[in-house]
Amino acid sequence: MARLANRVALVTGGGRGIGRSIALAMAREGCNVAVSSRTESELDTVVGEITAMGVEGLGTCADCMILDDIKASVGQVVDTFGGVDILVNNAGGMVPPTTPAGLLAESHEDEAFIGNLMLNLVSVQRACREALPYMLARGYGRIINIGSGYAKRGGGLLAYTAAKHGVVGLTRAMATELDDRGVTVNCLCPGWTNTKLVDWNLLGMQWGTDAGRAKARASAETIQNRILEPDELGPMAALLASEESRGITGQVISVDGGYKV
Repeated sequence: MARLANRVALVTGGGRGIGRSIALAMAREGCNVAVSSRTESELDTVVGEITAMGVEGLGTCADCMILDDIKASVGQVVDTFGGVDILVNNAGGMVPPTTPAGLLAESHEDEAFIGNLMLNLVSVQRACREALPYMLARGYGRIINIGSGYAKRGGGLLAYTAAKHGVVGLTRAMATELDDRGVTVNCLCPGWTNTKLVDWNLLGMQWGTDAGRAKARASAETIQNRILEPDELGPMAALLASEESRGITGQVISVDGGYKV
């Protein structure tokens, strides 16, 4: 039997990239999967891929920055499937400043700083709070928070790095509080990954070079000297979502090609 048969997962930011790959990896393991995103067309495509595997899929249009959207998204999953067993907090990214200097330590814009914390940290806590009662009622839950290569070290933009460090702290605190209640909480950290969120031209400008050299520099930061593909995150997420992972909680696990080891 598939390791996630009859389970229900919600993957936020599941319309593309890492979120899509995780959603499909769980569907392959027999899981019914709901994906949320702000872009309805992306949801339709992913839900089609999920149902083609013989399991049920659901798309829920939601902005993780809006609390009512998070509540509605979880509510749709519960109404459709009767509960939720697995939550993957994948939605995140960058809230841009009004000027290039607006993300620098000495001139960081308040709105950009708070916005990035809301997008990458507060939204995670809110989604956990909405989904947890259903997990606790079933006596089974798996929360997988998507971190970053910058969740364990410096080097990234200020607010994003601070938020991702916060995700690690949230993961550990929540895992400790839930201890023996049947719910595990872990943080899965990608490194440089080939998604639309990585703009090599922009990175090249920030690093004073071109897109090709920026990609080469990023590759050189890993032991394997390469940029990973989103599908490489899926198998680990599926393992963390399974019954057999019950002894894994409060952990920060990297799938990043050996980023800055």
